[in-house]
Amino acid sequence: MKTVRMGPGGPEVPAFGIGAMSFAEFYGPTTEANSHAVLDAAADSGVVHIDTSNVYGMGRSEKAIGAWLKANPGARETLHIATKAGITKDAAGNRCYDNSPEHLEGELDGSLARLGVEQVDLFYVHRREADRPIEEVTETLAGLVKKGKIKSFGFSEIAPSSLRRAAAVHPVAAVQSEYSLATRFVELGLVQACNELGTALVAFSPVGRSLLTDQPIGAEVIAANPFLATNPRFMAPNLSANLGITERFRALAAEMGLPAAGLAIAWLLSRGDHVIPIPGTRSVAHFEELLSGLHATLTESDLARIDEVLPVGWAHGDRYSPAQRVGPEYFC
Repeated sequence: MKTVRMGPGGPEVPAFGIGAMSFAEFYGPTTEANSHAVLDAAADSGVVHIDTSNVYGMGRSEKAIGAWLKANPGARETLHIATKAGITKDAAGNRCYDNSPEHLEGELDGSLARLGVEQVDLFYVHRREADRPIEEVTETLAGLVKKGKIKSFGFSEIAPSSLRRAAAVHPVAAVQSEYSLATRFVELGLVQACNELGTALVAFSPVGRSLLTDQPIGAEVIAANPFLATNPRFMAPNLSANLGITERFRALAAEMGLPAAGLAIAWLLSRGDHVIPIPGTRSVAHFEELLSGLHATLTESDLARIDEVLPVGWAHGDRYSPAQRVGPEYFC
């Protein structure tokens, strides 16, 4: 099984993880039992990296993982658990970002309690606080390593220049960013910087929020989802265009004998030995489709055919609306 090293001197884990946002009903209703079934399937398959956040369902995702750990004594030793903090609200209830030592450690303590663990393997700053130097934030995170509350740390949605500044202070284990055949801006510097610095690139939304699967999310689900309903790629007329274009990808995947989601994962794994996709799912059947990509090997001819049906820049609409764009760092 292909593995990825989680940062300089870090552990090697299978190059496939679980993004646990789906445990908090971000893409539709689910139950804790469904989440536990996915975690059972992951454990049976040797998948160990579980990636969550304090804000996923306001702690619901972490609680589901914590309940599974409690029901499975000894499982903690086999998992590589990641969580995040840094997104909060101001006095008026507006979304904002806080990377202060007090906030990050306080939120981490809450995460540890919900997960039922004394330490997480990886702790990300979920979004950078723009006015706080990243060097200062890195020192804060290094302090949490010294306290034994985290084994390593990373950042989510930062620019290559920010990564280099942070890495000059302390090795950075991972950077999380959206990355898929639908979203390739990270290839303009972030993929390269992570590789140079020995930082794992954790790819979220690796199947394009369902566009790169055999069953893309339907119009009713989109309309009921506040994020998707205002996301440019899922609004008319972009949605129809994107579904039409990705039909070619679905046909190619079937020809290759793979689920479309599996082919999307296999393509990501071809991008570098430091890339680890973390798809989210609410079902074991979809988990197995996704996992099939970990065991697929693509030839140069296969990659060329994928580029032919989904050339760079094929997607209609930005990955985020202007409101959703606030927080992630621009670098291209």
